Amino acid sequence: MKRNFIVAALIFSSPLFAQQDSVYKTLDQVVVTAGKFPQKQSTTGKVITVISKAELEKNSGRTLGQLLNEQAGITIGGALNNLGVNQAIYTRGASSGRTLILLDGVPVYDPSQITNEFDLNFLSINNIESIEICRGAQSTLYGSDAVAGVINIITTNNSAAKPLNAKATFSAGSYNTFKTNLQLFGKTGKLTYNARYAKLVTDGFSAAYDSSHRKNFDQDGYNGDVASANAIYQLSSSLAIRGFIQYSRYKTDVDAGIFADEKDFYIRNKNLITGTGIRFIKNGVQLTANYQYSDITRNYHNDSLDRPGFSKFSTDDYYGKTQFAEAYASIELGSGFSLLQGADYRFSSMNNQYLSISSFGPFKTAFRDTVHSQASLYSSLYYGSRNKKLHAELGGRINVHSKYGSNSTFTFNPSYALVDSSLRVFGSLATGFKAPTLYQLYSAYGNPNLKPEWSRTYELGLQQQATMISNRIVLFHRKVYDGLDYNYLINRYFNINRQTVRGLEIESSFRPVKAASISVNYTYLHPAEQSQSRVTYKDTTYDHLLRRPQHNLNLNVDYQFRNLLYFRVGAKWVSKRYDVGGYKQPDVPLDSYFILNAYAEWKVIKQVKLFADAQNLTNKRFFDIRGYNSIPFLLNGGVTISL
Repeated sequence: MKRNFIVAALIFSSPLFAQQDSVYKTLDQVVVTAGKFPQKQSTTGKVITVISKAELEKNSGRTLGQLLNEQAGITIGGALNNLGVNQAIYTRGASSGRTLILLDGVPVYDPSQITNEFDLNFLSINNIESIEICRGAQSTLYGSDAVAGVINIITTNNSAAKPLNAKATFSAGSYNTFKTNLQLFGKTGKLTYNARYAKLVTDGFSAAYDSSHRKNFDQDGYNGDVASANAIYQLSSSLAIRGFIQYSRYKTDVDAGIFADEKDFYIRNKNLITGTGIRFIKNGVQLTANYQYSDITRNYHNDSLDRPGFSKFSTDDYYGKTQFAEAYASIELGSGFSLLQGADYRFSSMNNQYLSISSFGPFKTAFRDTVHSQASLYSSLYYGSRNKKLHAELGGRINVHSKYGSNSTFTFNPSYALVDSSLRVFGSLATGFKAPTLYQLYSAYGNPNLKPEWSRTYELGLQQQATMISNRIVLFHRKVYDGLDYNYLINRYFNINRQTVRGLEIESSFRPVKAASISVNYTYLHPAEQSQSRVTYKDTTYDHLLRRPQHNLNLNVDYQFRNLLYFRVGAKWVSKRYDVGGYKQPDVPLDSYFILNAYAEWKVIKQVKLFADAQNLTNKRFFDIRGYNSIPFLLNGGVTISL
């Protein structure tokens, strides 16, 4: 481990491996996720990465999962597979379902999933204004599931000056892939509005890998739509009200499993998110209230007449519904102190119906409509010294769950500027938690006596910022207790898993000349996981994490030719990792891989931009998930028109 930290330190200190701070990830811009109100990154002890609108537009030919998969500390399982594959978010080595997705600051999740994880396929990169990634335990401000961090997807556009603006993107690429995005936005009087529609369709490639190369696996296509709208009305200089709605749907073909084709198996998923909110700002007081409703339907439809065996047909339907309400206020107390106080309420319900037809006749099961809820009170005290060098946050949350009772979390985040604001040391001590899901509590495999999983995270970091070079290095240590896991001996969920992950994150940027930049991020994980053996089903300790690499490196080299032509070459290296080997089989190692990507855009005129995006330039064969194909060489090109 010592050797790995020395290598990482060398990378950090070298100006040849750095990250562009003016376009890609600025280390000191205004953010909202750290404290639920706008503040500069230099005033918080939290580790935040910002993906700007400019960077999102340079990834318009890709998916949200592919972009997140290149960020420090994050691995997206399935991001580099066929479109429509379930994408699991692993932040700092934490298991899936331990990173909370926010949509404009409000939690979104799927109560019909085993882990509550939100489906990234419901979000289009073209419908997003910016992304804030806040790593580390964030449960004090955001509650359950924010064990390893939160990802805030921001869709509100407040930059419009004209009453009517329009933007359209059209692209096409490999495997008959077509992507369209339309946007109307503007500001007229006291009203600011934004409406978007995105379409993505492809023939795709086979989801499962044909290890024999002789079975002629069929292509698995994808067809998805995302429509959204939001509006803000400024009732007065201090009071604003907003409303929003998003409807997403997609159909994707899937296969029977690892190394196994299926010609008549598809998934059809739908999601509706809508709500409203108000914000009041006056005399040092910021008051915010939000309400959000969401429902999700998932249908797995399998007509197995093309396959031998007893099963002929099956359909599996899931329905989930959530309601979320919150109110919080930030109050300036004077002498550098401010106070955040808030309360929120989550309601979740889900049901499931399953039907199969085989040679023995029909078979039906059902998971009745089941609900649970949780309510929370939280508070954080912030301090900023008069000389702007010392900043600190101290906060806590009490959560009351309708099933298991109450639990609490706390956060302490100090930071200190050593040399003005150009060199800053920061740290944190924070706890997080994940409440058991409806499926884990009440399904046929559920355990109503489950307790919440909880964690303790330590961080220590150093950030340096200058005109030509910026660096950030973070050491973290997270320990998970009472981890939610599945007991294969008695076929029930239980609290057993204990996970310890020590790690290192490095983000750097260097601009050798005005037109060029070099950027890098590197993540190192050193885990120990005590869980039920996947071979003997007895307690054991693993020194690796499934589908999460020990080393992950992303590098980009950018060049801007005046204001007309922009070019980027990117590289990704992932070290060896492990995946499940099968029933009572040892875990199987997956080889390391290195892939190259490239992007170019040409501004024909001010209103018209041509672009091309290429992934896996060398057509490298690699596997992120055992038995499933990862992307081959892909080329996508198109045009963006702004009016």
